[in-house]
Amino acid sequence: MTTRAPRRDSVENRAGILDAARATLATDPRASIDVIARSAGLSRRTLYGHFDDREALIRELISVGAQRFNAIAESVIDADSRIALARLAARLWQEAAHVQVAAALALDEAHVQHTADALAPLRRTVAALARRGQEDGSFRTDLSASTLARLIEEVARTVVSRTDASSTGAADLAVRTLLSIAGLSWREADELLSAHPDIVESQEVSA
Repeated sequence: MTTRAPRRDSVENRAGILDAARATLATDPRASIDVIARSAGLSRRTLYGHFDDREALIRELISVGAQRFNAIAESVIDADSRIALARLAARLWQEAAHVQVAAALALDEAHVQHTADALAPLRRTVAALARRGQEDGSFRTDLSASTLARLIEEVARTVVSRTDASSTGAADLAVRTLLSIAGLSWREADELLSAHPDIVESQEVSA
């Protein structure tokens, strides 16, 4: 038995709903399903044909966003653990900054488990990077690799939800904060970023 591909208009409606939800939630994080439907130019009934309720819509936003975050994790291939963490932080920040309210929704307590599951590939990358950094002497070793990876995740979560993405130097702050948690002093972070200005500068320009 073959599975029929979704109709083109159905696919386009679903994509339009997700785009409208991102834009609407950026203005009003508590926006109702009716407001999101109107923003998408669709009826509430049509929206419910794609998503059972508001939570299902938000979970889909999280899943789609997670795919982009996971792809970013795969793109960072620097051999130097410090540079890899800095570049990963900068690229993730750039992506999160563009959809900061939606990212904050993904990271709130109500969606922690769904977010954690969706971001499993990224979390594995961070865990592996923490181990590698400890093994090559780049990162702090007073904590286990798993604890260090968890700290990096939690601090990144706080930075995304508490930092104004439009503020000057936001990307630089995000990168330096995670390097600090990994064990680099502010002088070491400064030397690293001065030697590799493209890590942060490219994010600030495109933000």
